[in-house]
Amino acid sequence: MEVQGRIKMIDETKTYGNNGFRKREVVVTTEEQYPQHILVEFIQDKCDLLDSYQVGQQVKIGINLRGREWTNPQGEVKYFNSIQGWRIENLEGAANTENMPPVPPMEAFEPADDLNEEDHDDLPF
Repeated sequence: MEVQGRIKMIDETKTYGNNGFRKREVVVTTEEQYPQHILVEFIQDKCDLLDSYQVGQQVKIGINLRGREWTNPQGEVKYFNSIQGWRIENLEGAANTENMPPVPPMEAFEPADDLNEEDHDDLPF
């Protein structure tokens, strides 16, 4: 799955527990009629993927949905969901078409006058 939008916030990498579990959060605001602020977690070595990004950039993030069950001390079962990122891509460079040559107008193309529909071709369509 993917989420696409503009980076609203990038948190610092935080370390938890004795094993050195690392987590870093980013909030992406979608650009649709009703914008959503989506919190995405990057964990362990994936935290470093956010180093080259900054607030305001347009990105696409590859995500996995994660869910877990927890029983509290009173015996009640609770469920939690998280969105984990595993890839992030800058979309601003992809939209840059400055170096692409312009498409010629339709008048620049000559119609084929010698077309014979009876001729055999090997095209599959």
